[in-house]
Amino acid sequence: MQKAFHVENHLGFRILRWVLIVALLSGIAVSTVQVVLDAQRVSSELERQAAQTMTMVRDAATQAVFSIDETLAQQVVDGLFALEPIHMASITHPNGDELGGRLRPLQELDFRPITDLFFGSVREYREALNRSTNTDITYGYLEIHYDTAPVAEIWLSRALVTFTSGIVIALILGFVLFIVFHLLLTSPLLRIVHSVKKVDPAHPDDRLLSVPKGHQADELGLWVNATNNLLVAIADSQQRHREAEDRASQLARFDSLTGLPSRDVFMEELRQDIQAAQAEHGSVALMVCGIDDFKSVNDQCGFRTGDTILQTVASRMSANLSSDRFSIARLGSDQFVIVEKKLRDGFQAAETAEKVLAGFASPINAGNHRISMTATIGIALYPSDAEEADRLLQSAEQTMALAKQNGHNHFQFYVASIDQAIRERKQMEKDLARALANHEFHLVYQPQINLETKRIIGAEALLRWNHPEYGLVPPDTFIPVSEANGSIVDIGQWVLEQACWQAARWASEGLHLRIAVNLSAVQLRQDAIVDDILATLEKHKIPAGRLELEVTETSFMTNLTDAVAKLHRLHRAGISIAVDDFGTGYSSLTYLKQMPVQHLKIDKQFIRDLLVNEEDTRIANTIIDLGRSLNLTVVAEGVETAEQEHYLTQRGCKLAQGYFFSRPLLPKDFESFIQTFHANIVENDA
Repeated sequence: MQKAFHVENHLGFRILRWVLIVALLSGIAVSTVQVVLDAQRVSSELERQAAQTMTMVRDAATQAVFSIDETLAQQVVDGLFALEPIHMASITHPNGDELGGRLRPLQELDFRPITDLFFGSVREYREALNRSTNTDITYGYLEIHYDTAPVAEIWLSRALVTFTSGIVIALILGFVLFIVFHLLLTSPLLRIVHSVKKVDPAHPDDRLLSVPKGHQADELGLWVNATNNLLVAIADSQQRHREAEDRASQLARFDSLTGLPSRDVFMEELRQDIQAAQAEHGSVALMVCGIDDFKSVNDQCGFRTGDTILQTVASRMSANLSSDRFSIARLGSDQFVIVEKKLRDGFQAAETAEKVLAGFASPINAGNHRISMTATIGIALYPSDAEEADRLLQSAEQTMALAKQNGHNHFQFYVASIDQAIRERKQMEKDLARALANHEFHLVYQPQINLETKRIIGAEALLRWNHPEYGLVPPDTFIPVSEANGSIVDIGQWVLEQACWQAARWASEGLHLRIAVNLSAVQLRQDAIVDDILATLEKHKIPAGRLELEVTETSFMTNLTDAVAKLHRLHRAGISIAVDDFGTGYSSLTYLKQMPVQHLKIDKQFIRDLLVNEEDTRIANTIIDLGRSLNLTVVAEGVETAEQEHYLTQRGCKLAQGYFFSRPLLPKDFESFIQTFHANIVENDA
């Protein structure tokens, strides 16, 4: 087995393989260049022959067209067909009437698909016919089409010979080069390898290498001499190396109590983490965690109990933050420090701080004592708060000290505005978690108008949150938060349930409308989303054609294959798919071809300045034209003026919604609006 290994990995065989590969590639490259140059020469020759042919018959063709002599013109054309490459020839009047012409089929040869790539199937030439006495008057045109097959056949035969001979010559030269290389290098190297195998690692200077014969003055000889010097140096440095290992083992790099890295080791790692974050344009969070009232525990229970608490805290932190994204160390006394790398944002650091504080919730058993502890955390962020390791640690320590003055068992950020924003975000997450159970959500419906018939054909269901303290919270504020923490899954299902219930109620009253519901990226990633949607339709007895799901361009780009498969299942069930806010994301024709899309919704930002901003108008027109070319219905959002409505109608936009027609309405107001709107349409038609 070992012998086979040596044979397969022998340097000579590897050199042979690479030499042959390089020689083969070189032969192919050189031959290819020769073939291409020959193709260019043949192409130029074909052009020259065509020019000569045109010159040869120009006078006769001019005379024929000047005299309107069809016989002469046909003779000129027939004379051209004596040439094998001629595919078509014609003499025509300036108005296009043919005076003489003839067409011969292209030669059907097996090699045509190859040669046509180089020369094309037909070369076309056309020349105006005028007399030398008056060059300003054109009496007609002479047009000749050349079939490239005859010259291409000759070129192809010559190319095959050139290509084959080039490769053969290259391979022969490769073999010769390999033999020379083997004699001059591979064989001497093999002898040196045998000498190296005899060196005793314990005493490397006992058996030095011998220089191969004939290589005393070249690079191999220098290498052998350098290797011998290295072996002697290794033997001399072995003692110094052992002494260095002894000194290194004496260095205290870890805290003796907790086993965590010491402050000095931590600072070295922090500088490295900052350098890595700087190279990747990333962020780092540094958290200094101080145990609250730890001095009282030491005073009341003794230092041994305090040591047990410190060990337990360190163990819990290490267990809870076991990912390679975290580094933990003990700064001294009751203070620990945590570094979170590859930080997404400050909210992620806040979640980590809450996780650390939660680790203190369980009481600690220390001997005969069962002690409940809390901690306070100060957080500083790189690079926003500090860019140097020392300064970053100092900022976090100062923040922790300030936080302890304001209470215990909480965390605080170095910058007050960031701290406030994160606390507001956390509070909103808590409020969102209760909103669904407290019935704080409701839906409003914005009518969708057919611009051709001026009738209401559907409605978009829009989510509204009536906060008990702050009132109506804008969707742009709370929906991103719900998507970030995953609560959008339950909220989105509630929206679908309510919209389907409302659609069923309207249908029972004779009001058959298509309801559009937004489907977020988080919902689309759920494995059971298709089954949940179909089950909801079945529950409320809603035909699938009455439901339209709106997805944004960015919602399915993270896993396009999975998203397309799910949307195709929904489409096959009869549900319409619309791309919402089209033009603000990727706007790629590639995914439009894959997606089962029926509607494109122009984002309202392009409609807002329609007819005012030239760029927005151009984008809107492009989307309308794109929808027409792909046989998709285009829906304009945010229509606010009669001028916008009129322009969109004239441009061929099919559907629209916006304040010009109606604001989003509660269900009862929506029903009243439909009656009033359609009554006005009937009155205007009358």
